Parts: sequence; C-alpha cells; structure tokens
Amino acid sequence: MARAMFDYTKAVLSKVSFDVNLFCKELKKALTRLLPYEIEELKIWVDLLIKKHPQLNQCLIYLKT
Repeated sequence: MARAMFDYTKAVLSKVSFDVNLFCKELKKALTRLLPYEIEELKIWVDLLIKKHPQLNQCLIYLKT
C-alpha cells in the first residue's frame, strides 16, 4: 500500500510541474506522508524532473531538510 502512495505522489507532482507554487505545495505535503526511504527515492526523482523543468529548482529547499 505504501508504494501506491509513492506512485500517486509522483503522478501528482508530474501533473502540477507546470506551476512552481503548486509543485512546492504538493512536495511539502508529500514529505509529511511518505516513509523515510520513499523520501530518499523522491529526492532522486525530483532531481531528474528538475532537469526537464528548471523553474522548479526553487522547490529543492524543501528536500534539503
């Protein structure tokens, strides 16, 4: 079941990647709901997504904690 939440989170973040504010909001929400090892996987995935959408770079501040 936990994997489903991780996959759902990636789907949501992909869909809102057009809007920086919405992406940051969903990213913060995801960090409260995912397990620690899923957060590590999410960091890797977000880094790859930011290469495609450089405007999302400012949201990395939430992943540094």
